[in-house]
Amino acid sequence: MTESQAVNQPKINQPPVLFAKTQEVIADISTVLGAPLITYWNNPRGSVCHSDVLALYEVLECLGYHDTLYLFIKSDGGSGQVSLRLVSLLRQHCKNLIALVPLECASAATMITLGANQIFMDPTAYLTAVDTSLNHALSPIDRDNDRVSVSLDELTRVIRLWQAQQADNKDNPYKHLFEYVHPLVIGAVDRAESLSIMVCRELLSYHINDEATVNEIASTLNSKYPSHSYPILLSEAQKIGLKVDSMNPEVNSLLLELNRLYSEMGQKAVTDYDESRAHGNEILNIWEAKNVQVYFQQDKDWFYRSEERRWITMNDHSSWRRIERINGRLKKSVIHS
Repeated sequence: MTESQAVNQPKINQPPVLFAKTQEVIADISTVLGAPLITYWNNPRGSVCHSDVLALYEVLECLGYHDTLYLFIKSDGGSGQVSLRLVSLLRQHCKNLIALVPLECASAATMITLGANQIFMDPTAYLTAVDTSLNHALSPIDRDNDRVSVSLDELTRVIRLWQAQQADNKDNPYKHLFEYVHPLVIGAVDRAESLSIMVCRELLSYHINDEATVNEIASTLNSKYPSHSYPILLSEAQKIGLKVDSMNPEVNSLLLELNRLYSEMGQKAVTDYDESRAHGNEILNIWEAKNVQVYFQQDKDWFYRSEERRWITMNDHSSWRRIERINGRLKKSVIHS
């Protein structure tokens, strides 16, 4: 960038950080519940990821050990293996873990709730199936030149349809499938499916001693539903065997208010330089408890490479950031991980 370009460059937009307001709502919810509350919120472009474990550790170190902890979850999912790590960490800081689900709690987020002694849901809340889809280095490419996720259920259904419609054809369906999906991807997805069932069993075993019940719930969530995003509502979750109840209306209203504040924090703050260059600031993941908030902010330049039909990033300063109230004063810092 030339000196003249730097002078004319617009001011970088920043997303709002509403720590004071979210702390008020968390305090109100904790008062109603009679126990501490931890919140976990994902922007639709955020996900359950490995660095979440460090962020949660930062929050729990401030919170300490408690007999009962409540966990508010709003997420579209992510890594199931991370769910196991998060629950393990939470369990080291409490005896009873109770999940509060006011909205979407999908995929890997559903896995987190499996580790809770009890789940409270409201009328707009849902869990989902947890069958694993995998974004592999050899996955097929979509129209935007990005790798797509492949699930074992999708592959199995393709083979089953082929065999049903080509009953008299002895040709091997995998020979044709390999033209679109690399064989290593199929092997990796099959392995991931087995891992998903194993993770579900581990999570459920924290509070269910009956092995048959654990296996039945894990198998149901991994293989019963025809769609990965199928919404499992309160009544369906109870039928599966999960300990689920309706949420206190007052708590539900406060959680929806908290979600509104987080959604405002998670809005896109884009600064356009020209048609092919922009700077993006966006809060993707948020962990919060009394007197501490840890959030991941995406902070980088975007450049559109037309010959590849995709955006690439430069000057990436994305990081986890922490706000803590100590003796009435706010301390802000960047977490290097």
